[in-house]
Amino acid sequence: MRKSTTIRVLGFPIDLGADRRGVDMGPSALRIADVDLKLEALGYTVIDEGDIPILNIEVQELHDAKLKYLPEVAAMSEVLAGRVKGILDEGHFPLLLGGDHSMSVGSVAGIGAHCKEKGKTLGVIWIDAHADMNTAETTPSGNIHGMPLAVALGYGHPSLVNIGGAFPKLDPRNLAIIGLRSIDEGERALIKDLGVAAFTMFDVDRLGMYEIASRVLENMGRSVDHLHISFDVDGVDPSVAPGVGTPVVGGLTMRESHVFMEMISQIDAYASLEVAEVNPILDDRNKTAEFAAEIIASSLGKRIL
Repeated sequence: MRKSTTIRVLGFPIDLGADRRGVDMGPSALRIADVDLKLEALGYTVIDEGDIPILNIEVQELHDAKLKYLPEVAAMSEVLAGRVKGILDEGHFPLLLGGDHSMSVGSVAGIGAHCKEKGKTLGVIWIDAHADMNTAETTPSGNIHGMPLAVALGYGHPSLVNIGGAFPKLDPRNLAIIGLRSIDEGERALIKDLGVAAFTMFDVDRLGMYEIASRVLENMGRSVDHLHISFDVDGVDPSVAPGVGTPVVGGLTMRESHVFMEMISQIDAYASLEVAEVNPILDDRNKTAEFAAEIIASSLGKRIL
């Protein structure tokens, strides 16, 4: 059981950071999958705060092809950061439902601001097929959902980097990325320059998920006071989670995903979770959201026996 037995659910139905439409319905799909009931069955008090309203693409203009829909993404990320910080300041566990992965611009900013104010060290585990470490200078698409991890590390447009305060929200020494199999050249260079602990699917095949999880969590247990998990469902193989906008074959299996999340649940510093990129339009009878709801439950204490 987590230090906080109150989980506050907050939806962030953003699809401005991606090219494929439909991911704005991700929070609803996760609710339909009864994520709240699964957590209540584990003994938690669950408070659903609804969704943060976000203007959709149809009512906006594209001003910069290298930073698509930047003004609205930045403005709503600032709102999300404030909401997340408030939940943490009150001693509760934020469960954030996306939305594309640009949601992490605001979520990590809010967590980082909370940690800075409370004198805590933030650690992040990023489960994703992609590194999400592009900037306007390196992006091949201009999609901001490919940039949030760079932003958290202090690289990117000032209107994104300075959300929650003008400081890097995350030290690269306290970051681990797991499930990588689609990395752009600029991202590869930044990962190497910063010495980020990045585990590709080759590493998962070679070492096994239990060994990777043991290494990562042992390091996080020594070095961080607040562990945040950012789970992009495209980190999982499309055969398990087909409802994503940028599927990449050869991803994590169902059991590899659950093993990792079950191990995370035993870490005292684990204090926030977000799930990104569930896209019901591309899904098969809500299969991806159902999987994601089970993953959330595993991370918060659900066991087979």
